[in-house]
Amino acid sequence: MSTAAVAQKPPHLLVFPYPAQGHSLPLLDLTHQLSLRNFTITIITTPKNLPTLSPLLSFHPRIQTLILPLPSHPSLPGGVENVKELGNAGNLPIIAALSKLYHTIIQWFRSHPNPPVSLISDFFLGWTLRLANEINIPRFAFFSSGAFLAAVADHCWNNLETVKTLDVVGFVDLPRSPSFKAEHLPSIFRLYEEYDPDWQVVREGMLANTLSFGCIFNSCEALEGEYLGFLKKKMGHERVFGVGPLSLLGPDHSSRGNPDSGSFAHVFDWLDGCPDGSVVYVCFGSQKLMSKAQMEALASGLEKSMARFIWVVKMGTTQQVEDGYGIVPHGFEERIAGRGLIIRGWSPQVMLLSHRAVGGFLSHCGWNSVLEGIVNGVLILAWPMEADQFVNGKLLVEDLGVAVRVCVGADSVPDSDELGKVIGESMNGVGYEGEKMRAKGLKAKAVGAVRDGGRSSKDLDELVNELWKLQAKAKKE
Repeated sequence: MSTAAVAQKPPHLLVFPYPAQGHSLPLLDLTHQLSLRNFTITIITTPKNLPTLSPLLSFHPRIQTLILPLPSHPSLPGGVENVKELGNAGNLPIIAALSKLYHTIIQWFRSHPNPPVSLISDFFLGWTLRLANEINIPRFAFFSSGAFLAAVADHCWNNLETVKTLDVVGFVDLPRSPSFKAEHLPSIFRLYEEYDPDWQVVREGMLANTLSFGCIFNSCEALEGEYLGFLKKKMGHERVFGVGPLSLLGPDHSSRGNPDSGSFAHVFDWLDGCPDGSVVYVCFGSQKLMSKAQMEALASGLEKSMARFIWVVKMGTTQQVEDGYGIVPHGFEERIAGRGLIIRGWSPQVMLLSHRAVGGFLSHCGWNSVLEGIVNGVLILAWPMEADQFVNGKLLVEDLGVAVRVCVGADSVPDSDELGKVIGESMNGVGYEGEKMRAKGLKAKAVGAVRDGGRSSKDLDELVNELWKLQAKAKKE
């Protein structure tokens, strides 16, 4: 950066995360990096989402917050401000409620003595492009997920009428010309209802993402180079930045979501006594609660595999528990004592995946989990269920060859014999050697990408330069 740039007052950026853990944490990691580069930053949040920002704010006391009450919505229970309390179905009302902050944000901007020169907002908040245009600042769409998903979603929203009529959708313009069954397209697209005004907010927002000034991805060239390149071509400029995996660049967050990771000492003691790469870690994210049949099939598969494992079980409500959701079959824990551990509720996933004994990850293929698996070089056993997971699963299994598909669909029940066989072979060193080698190779590339001179590091520098240029432009005007 030139000395003239350093002497200037740093640009003020407005950052707007989406209140779902998988979306907000990567954008906060990016915000951490921008704050280290001395940008003045204001983050928009709602009162109940403020604790998510605490680690970042304690690290960077200069970051400001714009705390706005979440407008009410008929489908939002009182006091709910984050998707984690509602699951996937909560996205629509939360996006719609947040869009009602439009005029409040404009008012704040117009009365600010040093207004922001740019807005970086989550891709679920595409309505903010209209807001950015209204106040005449460029908007960057931040994708907490991958470029492959962005390309698939953009095609779907731009060709809505055609895509909605198809059982299998071919994406002939995309690299490798992938195709997906209709039920494997992103959930937010599949659920779209034409005559609902809330869904119009979503559609307008999704179309706005590739019309924005730039796109920033929690991804990297080694993972998705051809899809990042495709989006540059589609958008007609180079302002498409792959700056991930951002979890490698955040303040330490191994205990995110639960500060009490000290209570897992017994888990790490157990792992310390296991051979390298012999344990499979089983976790399906913070939103998926498994049915009685799924729990039984998974338990049976783990038992038959004869492999060591850690199984993270999501807890249900009293009613869900009565219906058998999230219930570990009776007697299972006694039978696998010494060979497997069950963790109920939250687990220190980042720390567990980085342990030398963990060699496999049975995952729903949510993007953050995918990246955490990749940066630790573990073999991913893919069971995509909803949202972006089918797209991510295809990338891992077919494009990159670092994963093995074991089941597909939110309501599918795996064959326990088959599941046990795949888990057993992948953990005892007799199967999937090619995938394991490629997973280790991809880890080296992903970790190297964020180091000085790596491709993601260069993209971050280019983003920073772009933001400084906007400051200079704003001064001229």
